[in-house]
Amino acid sequence: MLPNQPIVGVDEVGRGCLFGPVFAGAVILDEIAEKKLLDAGLKDSKALSASKRASLTPLILQTSTAWALGQASAGEIDLIGIREATERAMLRALQKISHPINLVLVDGLLPLRLWEGPQTTLVRGESHSAAIAAASVLAKEARDSLIKRLAKQYPKYGLEKHVGYGTKIHRESLIKEGPSRLHRRSFLSKIM
Repeated sequence: MLPNQPIVGVDEVGRGCLFGPVFAGAVILDEIAEKKLLDAGLKDSKALSASKRASLTPLILQTSTAWALGQASAGEIDLIGIREATERAMLRALQKISHPINLVLVDGLLPLRLWEGPQTTLVRGESHSAAIAAASVLAKEARDSLIKRLAKQYPKYGLEKHVGYGTKIHRESLIKEGPSRLHRRSFLSKIM
């Protein structure tokens, strides 16, 4: 592999949610950006506070060589299943990267079946790759922001508090109100 050939980190968020799309981020970082972000506290988005993710996001956008987001809707998830929908979200993010891609680092155990180029899977990839961690932060911030905006259209579910995850409050409101058009009906069989 040539040293100047881009390596893209890709990660998803919202896979286990009951509401809304699954998001994926894709990020290319050079060594300078990687060091700057790690020094600023970059790590797995799930291990960061909301305020830390919010402060890292502009730094990621500013210092990355390239970045992109992709998503797959709740309807797609119900139609084709969460794994394929997640892969579609990742592929959509990768397709928006305008740089030639030498290698894709995929967070997790399962390969991205839709990607035809070279790839490596990394279990707990956010701990091993700053690009994966940055992709995770961007995807988490974008998805949470969308769900919080949607909470105004769907106020009965408390989305602004749990951003679509299956919390007790969310499950109770689903039983009381029934699902909205943006709920993943294929995920609700055990709740309803």
